[in-house]
Amino acid sequence: MVVAFNVTGDEQGRWAVLHVSGELDLVTSPVLRQRVHDAVAEGRHSLVLDLSEVFFCDSSGVGVLIAARRLLRSCQGRLRLILPAQGAVDGSHVNRVLGALGVRRLFDVHADLDSALTEEARPLSA
Repeated sequence: MVVAFNVTGDEQGRWAVLHVSGELDLVTSPVLRQRVHDAVAEGRHSLVLDLSEVFFCDSSGVGVLIAARRLLRSCQGRLRLILPAQGAVDGSHVNRVLGALGVRRLFDVHADLDSALTEEARPLSA
């Protein structure tokens, strides 16, 4: 079974939202990296990455998420991830991977787009 990777974007007020689906791996992660860089280059420093439809994430994908966090932090921006506790089939794969690697705490994680857009904004911390 081939799972197509796709990144679509839209704007929700001050937030740029990138909806990511498929497998986030060595082959596909450069696409997400470029989309994040494009958003920042366009002056969008508040970014939501909706990863609720990502079914697989390897270390390359985690690297892109950490790099996105670093990039937004460098311009006093904000990054929020959507990682539902019950995504895909039995829970968000990305959520489990970030937790297993001990880096989930670095991210501002939300269960859905509504909470990511409405909760009090805070800049990225260390």
